[in-house]
Amino acid sequence: MNEPIAPYITACPVGCAAPLKPTTITLPEGPLRCCTACGQLLSRIDEPAYWQSMRQFDQQQFNLPAPHEFERRLKVARRRLNKISALLNQPPAAIRVLDVGCSRGSFLAAGVKLGFRMEGVEPAPSMAAAARAQGLTAHTGLIEDIGFAAASFDAVTLFEVIEHLKEPLGLLQECRRVLNPGGLLVLSTGNTASWTVAAMRERWDYFHIAKDGGHISFYNPRSIALLASRAGFALERLETTRVKFFEQGDVVRWRYAAGKLAAELLNLPARFAGRGHDMLVFLRA
Repeated sequence: MNEPIAPYITACPVGCAAPLKPTTITLPEGPLRCCTACGQLLSRIDEPAYWQSMRQFDQQQFNLPAPHEFERRLKVARRRLNKISALLNQPPAAIRVLDVGCSRGSFLAAGVKLGFRMEGVEPAPSMAAAARAQGLTAHTGLIEDIGFAAASFDAVTLFEVIEHLKEPLGLLQECRRVLNPGGLLVLSTGNTASWTVAAMRERWDYFHIAKDGGHISFYNPRSIALLASRAGFALERLETTRVKFFEQGDVVRWRYAAGKLAAELLNLPARFAGRGHDMLVFLRA
């Protein structure tokens, strides 16, 4: 009988000393596990499979948006940057922003267009080079290895990064070190306390490493607040948006359409109740 493959993550990434227990949400690699202290959900994926899934982020064609997607990204970036400006009570020209995990630079480009002072860090060499080819300032490597001076930035952004990390605390501590006192760390990730997860469970594509490479650690408002506190941040604001019940192609067309309509009707209640599956968090240094 074959021995079970050891999972890549063996302890709560948030830093809890509590045991992990299996859940009833079962993926191809096995059931998700849950930290009994903070509710963090963890993949059972093994280390070779994890690193194999991460290779996609350094492919030449990765993250190339279609024209309509470019406009959507610009709209999202503008909304997020305007919130940063409002929370810092500073005009864009006075705000220096570091985007960690900047990929090919779409958020950097939006910030430059809006007048912010933008820099990026990206570990995938081809993605960092693609950002620089647009005239953007993008450093290749990890933020911990670049050697930014302390208190260099007014805001650091960390979009769709922490769900990839086995041990995120060191990254958040480095983000705090490079922030000015009172600066902002803005991060986004999925929300496992959402109505989407309650309805879809293992059908949610965000859980599947084959669909979302590198996704191994899944947060909720409590676990993200605990991680932030342990890194020395204060929770300034937490927003959630969006609900869905089916992935396109998983059910017949009429049922998908009905589910999409129901989800759209629940978007606003989900925002007020903190039950949307997209979580945007503002942390104060």
